[in-house]
Amino acid sequence: MTHATPRPTAVSRLVERLIRPEVRRLSAYHVPDPGDRVKLDAMENPYPWPGELADAWLETLRGLTVNRYPDPAATRLKARLRQAMGVPDGVDVLLGNGSDELIQLVLLALAGEGRKVLAPEPTFVMYRLLALAAGMEYVGMPLEPGGFSLDMPAMLEAIEREAPAVVFLAYPNNPTGNLFAPDEIRQILAASQGLVVVDEAYTPFAQASFLGEVAAYPNLLVMRTVSKMGLAGLRLGWLAGDPRWLEELNKLRLPYNINVLSQVSAEFALSHLDVLDAQTASIRAAREALFSALASLEGLTAWPSRANFILFRVAQRGVEVFESLKGKGVLVKCLHGSSPLLEDCLRVTVGTPDENRAFLSALRAVL
Repeated sequence: MTHATPRPTAVSRLVERLIRPEVRRLSAYHVPDPGDRVKLDAMENPYPWPGELADAWLETLRGLTVNRYPDPAATRLKARLRQAMGVPDGVDVLLGNGSDELIQLVLLALAGEGRKVLAPEPTFVMYRLLALAAGMEYVGMPLEPGGFSLDMPAMLEAIEREAPAVVFLAYPNNPTGNLFAPDEIRQILAASQGLVVVDEAYTPFAQASFLGEVAAYPNLLVMRTVSKMGLAGLRLGWLAGDPRWLEELNKLRLPYNINVLSQVSAEFALSHLDVLDAQTASIRAAREALFSALASLEGLTAWPSRANFILFRVAQRGVEVFESLKGKGVLVKCLHGSSPLLEDCLRVTVGTPDENRAFLSALRAVL
């Protein structure tokens, strides 16, 4: 017996009828294949572990069994993370499969008819994507042009008008790289009747944090990831906040969301934090050198960064320069078209000295 393949029109009608319109209007998060290019588009730490440390890590994995489920609470990893990151007493920690899962948990817990999400823009695209996927209304508030600072009168007016269930603030902001003024974040915390999530994905490079202020604000959650400090492949994010908030969010967390390989590997890595700290210090130094080199190029505007990437604009040539760099074997992020404030803008991750030299050499040739 053979079965006929459904006609495309029949499938399309089913999709149109069953998939929510706001989901159909979304575009999937796109990750380009770098091929053999110098990969400077994803804000990764470019340094692998030293050989002896990699060997010790592999040895810790040797005794693992993968036929059993992992510790659902990741108890040992949580304890190691609290110690390594200086999580204050009385503040609880919730682990996620990357920060994206934690953003999703917050939004699923808060979603409801008329509930809104607010964030300054341009910022991390997943706030908007996951808000719409959760059926919430997303309100983007433009940053000040030029320096990308918060437009505080507009932000505070929008918070009062929209009464958002949650405000997301990337600190430092992605893709602009700047830190918002701490006092302005505190004003937002005081003005908001909903949650405020301060996303500190790049705190190893910014060396600034609101983690110590969680207990001072009943509506503050601080979110971090180990991805940018050299562990992107583990997909491990963590959320710090009052235990009463995290108890509710934990009800929506999928069971065993942190697999056994990630748990053991992250615990091992955090016990060698000095290696990761040395790498991030090297990246911070390289960032300043790279910024100086970019700032010296004629026809290009670069913005100072507190993250591990630098945003720059090539007037009326953003897409052309992006494609030309690709042709020369260097992949950066093209942000042209993603926001009116990012016309002709590209974002480059700080790489190794060799990678940075290759990027600058290609960029000079293109310009």
